[in-house]
Amino acid sequence: MSTVTQPMQAYRASLLHFHADPALSSDAHSWIEDGLLLVEDGKVKAAGDYASLASALPPGVAVADYRGHVITPGFIDTHLHFPQTDMIASPGPGLLPWLETYTFPTERRFEDLAHARSVAEFFVDELLRNGTTTAMVYCSVHRESVDGFFEASHARNLRMVAGKVLMDRHCPPFLRDTCVEGVRDSEELINKWHKHGRQLYAITPRFAPTSTEEQLALAGELARSYPDTFIQTHVSENVDECRWVRELFPNHRSYLSVYEHYGLMRQRTMFGHCVWLDGEDWARMADTQSATAVCPTSNLFLGSGLFDFETADGAGALLSLGTDVGGGTSFSMLQTMNEAYKVARLKGSYLPALRMFYLATLGAARSMQLEGTIGSFAPGAEADFIVIDPKATPLLARRTSHANSLEELLFALALLGDDRAIRATYAAGNLVHSRLPS
Repeated sequence: MSTVTQPMQAYRASLLHFHADPALSSDAHSWIEDGLLLVEDGKVKAAGDYASLASALPPGVAVADYRGHVITPGFIDTHLHFPQTDMIASPGPGLLPWLETYTFPTERRFEDLAHARSVAEFFVDELLRNGTTTAMVYCSVHRESVDGFFEASHARNLRMVAGKVLMDRHCPPFLRDTCVEGVRDSEELINKWHKHGRQLYAITPRFAPTSTEEQLALAGELARSYPDTFIQTHVSENVDECRWVRELFPNHRSYLSVYEHYGLMRQRTMFGHCVWLDGEDWARMADTQSATAVCPTSNLFLGSGLFDFETADGAGALLSLGTDVGGGTSFSMLQTMNEAYKVARLKGSYLPALRMFYLATLGAARSMQLEGTIGSFAPGAEADFIVIDPKATPLLARRTSHANSLEELLFALALLGDDRAIRATYAAGNLVHSRLPS
């Protein structure tokens, strides 16, 4: 891993970042048409008008000229599965048969460290190609999968969160751990990888049906022992899954309350999906500051349901966006915004483009309790940022050439953009992806 950076780096482009939720504030974002981003020692030094900052640049600092482009904080994907990379776009009639037919057999191969490393290398590069600089990642049940992922991330000096899946029932024997071994392995991985460089660990029960009550209880104890780790799992994704949980946990009020009972609802908990939560569930989400990863491409692909933004916002819940690869069908957060917009419309609400970009940057950082570390251009934040090309494709160029507002520009990027719109990706001030020669 290289941490060597120039004493100061400067980037000229239009700058966009957020300091509040556009759904709650009319002054939530900063948009600087001709801006300058200054980076020093891998962190943001300043972000402001070019005319104001350029004159104060130290002698010899070259300015990377990205005029005509938009620089934003790197995208943050709060829910996806790196072992499912090779099975993306696999057909299935629903979540549970899809898991049995494709997911579990594919994940079996991750007991092989060489295989885990190979997939992790591709997976991380694919994230960067799509402008994602931080992700909350599910590995497989195997320790080797966690090592393979974090090795790839650490080598690129990325801010990533990941964890070994805990799964001690209702899965094939070749993927089954035990309640004690699974949590013991997780603790050893926490001590190995959590806060190692920019890596962070997530305690990761796959979902309630594949963990015994004993395993969930031990996972809760582990979370209490390591309160600055993350927790990630799935909840209320699919009606058949919800029905199954009611059968397995008949003494709990709801699917979500199973996790709360075992101490798995707190700050830094990220629940994937949350499609079928009720009002009391949403109140508990807000009260505990647990967060939601909304996964529209996956929910549409598997027919799981439509996320209710209006109800979640009414409860004051923390929201972010996840691609959910490989149930999700794209690594692109722009394409994820595209589908989120349509899901909101089908549920009778509306997501402005500014809100979608917020959810993929500062909103995600807030959901992860990492505001000030990632997700904005606040002074001292880690310099993870992307350069977006509004003319990346002929159609984008044609549409954005007559955009009459920032909202129109961002909406076109969200609805028409994909990996081709990401001109460059920087992590801790270092170029880690470029579509063109640097």
